[in-house]
Amino acid sequence: MYYQDMRRVDKPLIIGRGPLTLSDVEHAALGKVAVSLNDTRDFNARINNSSEFLGLRLSMGDLIYGVTSGYGADWKTTVPNELTHRLPLNLVSFHGCATGEFLRVEEVRAAMIITINSLSRGYSGVRKAILEQLTALINNNITPCVPCEGSVGASGDLTPLSYIAATLMGQREVWFEDTVVPAGEALEKVGIKPLVLRPKEGLAIMNSTAVMTGIATLAHGRALYIARLAATITAITIDALGANHSHMDSRIFDLKPHKGSATAAAWIRSHLQFVNGKENGSARCLQDRYSLRCAPHVIGALLDGLSWIENILETELNSVNDNPLIFPEEGVILNGGNFYGGHVALAMDMLKTATASISDLCDRQIMLMLNSNSEYGLPDNLCAPELPDGQAHHGFKAMQITTSALTAEALRNTMPASSFSRSTESHNQDKVSMGTIAARDAMRIIDLTEKTLAIGLLCALQAVDLRGLDRCTDASRAIHSFVRHYIPMVIEDRRMDVDIIRVLNWIRGRGLPVCQKQ
Repeated sequence: MYYQDMRRVDKPLIIGRGPLTLSDVEHAALGKVAVSLNDTRDFNARINNSSEFLGLRLSMGDLIYGVTSGYGADWKTTVPNELTHRLPLNLVSFHGCATGEFLRVEEVRAAMIITINSLSRGYSGVRKAILEQLTALINNNITPCVPCEGSVGASGDLTPLSYIAATLMGQREVWFEDTVVPAGEALEKVGIKPLVLRPKEGLAIMNSTAVMTGIATLAHGRALYIARLAATITAITIDALGANHSHMDSRIFDLKPHKGSATAAAWIRSHLQFVNGKENGSARCLQDRYSLRCAPHVIGALLDGLSWIENILETELNSVNDNPLIFPEEGVILNGGNFYGGHVALAMDMLKTATASISDLCDRQIMLMLNSNSEYGLPDNLCAPELPDGQAHHGFKAMQITTSALTAEALRNTMPASSFSRSTESHNQDKVSMGTIAARDAMRIIDLTEKTLAIGLLCALQAVDLRGLDRCTDASRAIHSFVRHYIPMVIEDRRMDVDIIRVLNWIRGRGLPVCQKQ
């Protein structure tokens, strides 16, 4: 769980005032800012009109999907008015069948923020009380415990979102004060009264892509940091190996002008203090192995993918995703399929491949550093030289075995989830997105890649120690100084899992002095 309840120093995120960005959602999900609702007259009128229009149509005895009808394939079942109040409770109850480990706190908080944002558009027929209750849960650090498995991503995230809807009613379990407690108990402690969901309110909350989009939003932020860190490790590796700086010359990238590749090369050039046209007399070979020479292209593919993914996700999180949709001004209710998560699924499948490729890149760079048969002249396994019992030590040998395992698992998980649609729910949901599975896969690959990069950084800094700090750039020396304050050079064989964990925590807290966006 990476969520931290940090001191709130920024202005609150106001939902309902305009489109949100990925950064808005990420900061609020991580507890960096509080959340509040727009409280203008126009906003309140928009929410109230939608709810009141739905109530009017219900009083007229209209057939409204999920309000006076059954759900899904059972839409043909007419529910009499005296039973419509039972539908929201029943919907939440029978979807309480998710399995697996709980989603991370910040992932659920992101889903709650996106839910509020979608409902605040005023096309879902819910009361403002629903938005206020969700906002209160976030600001009081009450987070529903949501098992991760059970969504096919089209009727949205029905099953996982049922756990958020249940919390509004004081049901199921939540994270509160660093422990799992009954939802009703947590609500009582902070003075929040459980809600009774009205017709359509359960469906409006659950019939949404909020979970997959929340996970994807956080994955985007972590993947962007991965790109910056991969560029930093590449630069330190080039520095330590005495490799050829001219592979990063901007003129090369002018002739293949993918923005991401040019950006990655610029990051590496800045770290190396390389200026176009400057001779790199210390280079050990005319041209380096692909894991160095082509690193900007590998990292650039991720960066350009992230740019496209950002547009997809910001459209998704600012959309109205439930069904049916209420248009009170036109006096109509329309049934559609905005809950379909195909865009998120495709975006996450792309992110999976591009991120796993970074893990593979780093693993190959590690191999260059550990192999004395390469052109770079470092000792096998980055062992410290001239130890009296040097023949008994093996340095970073097992660390590379670990990165090989991490990378293999990351690459294996790149199988596109979006290709595995299955007909379900009595063939009503006969084409589904699998967007939530794709997002969860992307997060798993990000977890693995961060670990590979943690080891890659430790290897690169060991190479710096062996090569000599005086032969490295200011940027390499700065990050070397930062890490070595806590983690010493490996002289004799010792356990290094604790070193990996320390670096991993810096990565996930974004606390390393890495290449900056330009």
